[in-house]
Amino acid sequence: MSAVMTSVPESTATGPRFGWLRERGMGASILVAALSSAFGVVLVEATAYIGALLKADPYIGDSGTLAVIVAILSVLLVGVALYVAAIVTANTFATIVAGRTRRIALMRLIGATARSQRAEVAGHGFGVGALGALIGLVVGLLVAASGLLLADRLLGAVPEASLVQPAVLIPALGVVLTTWLAAWVGSRRVLSVTPLQAIGGSVERSHDNAKARPARHVGALLLLILGLALLVFGVLAGLVTPLGVIVAFFGGLLSFTGLSIGAVLVMPPLLRLVGRLFGKSATARLAAENALRYPERSSRMAIGVVMGVTLVTMFAVALESVKVLLTKAAGGELDSEFALIMDGFAAVMMVLVGISAVIAAVGLVNLLTIGVVQRRRELGLLRAIGLSNVQVRRMILLEALHITLTATATGLVLGVLYGWIAAQSLLGSVRMPPHFDQTAGLIAPAVPWVPVLVIVVATAVLTLVAAAAPTRLATRVAPVEALAVD
Repeated sequence: MSAVMTSVPESTATGPRFGWLRERGMGASILVAALSSAFGVVLVEATAYIGALLKADPYIGDSGTLAVIVAILSVLLVGVALYVAAIVTANTFATIVAGRTRRIALMRLIGATARSQRAEVAGHGFGVGALGALIGLVVGLLVAASGLLLADRLLGAVPEASLVQPAVLIPALGVVLTTWLAAWVGSRRVLSVTPLQAIGGSVERSHDNAKARPARHVGALLLLILGLALLVFGVLAGLVTPLGVIVAFFGGLLSFTGLSIGAVLVMPPLLRLVGRLFGKSATARLAAENALRYPERSSRMAIGVVMGVTLVTMFAVALESVKVLLTKAAGGELDSEFALIMDGFAAVMMVLVGISAVIAAVGLVNLLTIGVVQRRRELGLLRAIGLSNVQVRRMILLEALHITLTATATGLVLGVLYGWIAAQSLLGSVRMPPHFDQTAGLIAPAVPWVPVLVIVVATAVLTLVAAAAPTRLATRVAPVEALAVD
C-alpha cells in the first residue's frame, strides 16, 4: 500500500490546493471562459447603448421594436458563444480525464470513490469557469468603456447610456454554470475507470469501444431527428410567417447538438475519406491511422472547428441571401444608403460570430497540445524504432491538417444548409413586387465566395498555429526519456 501511496502525484496528495491549475489544458480553458464572458459583457453594454441611442432619436424614439430586436439578437449571440464554449470545455475535460486515467485508478485503489473523483474534476471546472468569468467581466467592462468613449466622440453623448448594467452579471454567471456543467459532462468517464487501470497510462477508447455505447448514440440520433423535424417545420412555417426562424433556430441547436454527441460515429468515415488524399508514405499513413485509431479524441478536436466554420458560413450565407432577396424585391437594385447599412451590419455580425470561431480555435489548439503531451510514450517509441524528428513533426502536422480539412469541409456544408434554412424561414413569407400579391416562396441560397475563401485560408493558418506547439513538444524529449514517462 505504501508503494501505491508514493506513486500518487504530489500535487494530489500533498501539493498546493490549486496546483491543478498548472495542468496543461487548464489555462486554455480559462481563456475560453474569459472570452465567452467578455463577449457577453460587451454585447450587453452595446445593446444598452444602442437602445439608448434609438430612444434618443426623435423619429423612432417612441417605438421600442428596434431595441427589442437588437436585444433578442444579442441574447442569441451570447447563447451561441456559451454553447460553443460549453462544448469546447466538455471536450477539453474529457481529454484531460483520459490523461488522468492512471492517477484516478490509483486513487480508486487506495479507497477513493468514482463519484468523489468526478466531483473533484467538476470542481475544477467550476474553478475554471469562475476565474475565467471574473477575468472576462473585467476585460469586457474595460472594452465596453473604451467603446462608449469612442462612440460618444463619433456620435455625440447619450446621457442614458451607462456602464452600470446589472445584466452584465448574466453572461458571467452563465459562463460559470456552463463551464461547471461541461466539466461534469466531460468527466463522466471517471465512473468507468477501474483500479486495475493503475498499471496503464493515458487511455482513449478505441474505435470498437467508442462504437459500443448504444445509450449515447440513441440519444444523439433522437436529438438529430427532432432537430431536423424542427428545421423542416421552420422552413414550412417561414412560408407563412417570419416567426418560422425561431422554430428553425431551435431545430439547428438540437440537430447540431445531436451531431456533436454522435460525432464519434459521423467523423471517422469522413476522416477516412480525407485520409486517402494524403498519399501512401509511412508518415501520411501513420497520421491517417492515428486520426482513426482513437475516434473520440479526433472527433473532439474536429467538432470545435466544425462549429466555428458552420457558424461563420451560416451567417455569411444567411446575410447574403437576405441581401439578394431584398435586392430582388427592390426591383434589382438596393438604395445606396440602405446597401451601405446592410454591408455594415453584415460586417459587424461576422466579427461578432467570429468570436465564437476564435473560441473553437482555442479549443483545437488546446486539445491537440494535450493529446501530444499524453502521447509522449507513443511518440518516443516511434522515434526509438527509427522515425526522425522531421518525420514526427510532419506526422503531427498531417494529423492536424487531416482533422481540420475534414472539419472545414463538414462545416462549409452545414453552414450553407443552416444559412439557407435561416434565410428561408425568415423571408419565405415576404411579399414580392410588382403587385405584392405573392410571397417569395422557396429562395435559392446565396453563397458569398469571398468569406468562404477567407474561412478556408483562416483554417489553413489555424492548422499551422495549432500544430506549432505540439510539434515542438513531440520532439523535445529523447526517446529513452519518453518511454520512461509514467
